[in-house]
Amino acid sequence: MAAQFLFSQFLSGLTTAIFLFLVASGLSLVFGVLRVLNFAHGTFYMLGAYIAWQAVTWLAPAKEAFWPAALLAALAIAALGLVVERFLFRYLYDKEELYQLLFTYALVLILGDAAKMLWGTAQLSVARPPVLDGAITVFGTLLPTYNLFVMILGSVIAVGFWVILQRTSAGRMIRAAAMDREMLGALGTNVGWLYTGVFVVSSFLAGLSGALVSPIKAIVPGMDVEIIVEAFIVVVIGGLGSFWGTFLGALIYGQVLSFGILIFPRFSIFSVFALMAVILIVRPWGLLGRPLK
Repeated sequence: MAAQFLFSQFLSGLTTAIFLFLVASGLSLVFGVLRVLNFAHGTFYMLGAYIAWQAVTWLAPAKEAFWPAALLAALAIAALGLVVERFLFRYLYDKEELYQLLFTYALVLILGDAAKMLWGTAQLSVARPPVLDGAITVFGTLLPTYNLFVMILGSVIAVGFWVILQRTSAGRMIRAAAMDREMLGALGTNVGWLYTGVFVVSSFLAGLSGALVSPIKAIVPGMDVEIIVEAFIVVVIGGLGSFWGTFLGALIYGQVLSFGILIFPRFSIFSVFALMAVILIVRPWGLLGRPLK
C-alpha cells in the first residue's frame, strides 16, 4: 500500500513536471538564443488558457471542441508573439538586461489588465475532452487519461525538439545563433528573422501549455505570475539556455514538490527553493548549463 501511494505521488510529480517543461522550454529557448529573460512568457501562457476557454465557448455544441480550441489558442499566442517581437522586442536586444526586464514586466501588466477587461476576474474552467474523460490503472494507481495524454505529448515534443535542434539545418542555425550571432550574420543568415521564428515558437509553446492546463486548473488572473516563477526555477536548476537541462529541471521540480508535500506539508515550496539555492552554490550556471562568457 505504501509503494502504491508513493507511485501515485510520483505520477503526480511527473504530470506537474511535463506541464512545467512545456512552459519552461519556450522560456529557455528565448534566453538561449535571444539572451532575453522574457517575464511576459507566463502571461502568454495565461492568455492561451483564456483564449482556449473562449474558443470552447464559441464551439460549445461540438462534442470535441477542445482540440480546435487548443490549436486556435496556440496559434493566436504565436501571432501575438510575432507582433511583439517584430515591433517591440527587436529594439531591446542591444540594451542592458535591466531595460529588457522592465519592458517585459510592463508587458505583463498591460496584457494582464487587458485580460481582466476582456474576461473579468471570475474563475473560468474548461471541461476535459470527452475522449480523454476517464482514467486507467497503472500498478494499482488510477491515472487520469488526460494526464497520461499530456505526459506522452510532452515527451514527444521534447524528442521532436531535440531532433530539430540536432538534425536539421534550422536547428544548426539556432545553435549557432546561441553561440555567436555576429558570425552567423556575417555568413549571410538573416539573424533578425531567425530571432522572430524562435520567439514565435516559444510563444506557441506558451499558448499551447495554457490551453492544455485549462481542463486541470482554474483560469484566473494572476496565474501568469505563479507559472513564471515556477518556470524560472526550472530553467535555473537545469541551466539557462539548456534544452535538456530544462527537461531535467522540470522533472526534479515536479518530484521535489510532490514528495515535499509528504515530508514538509507546510514547506513544500520552500524545499524547491532550497534545492535551487544549493544547485546555484555548487553550479551557478545550472546542472546542464554553460558558464556565460
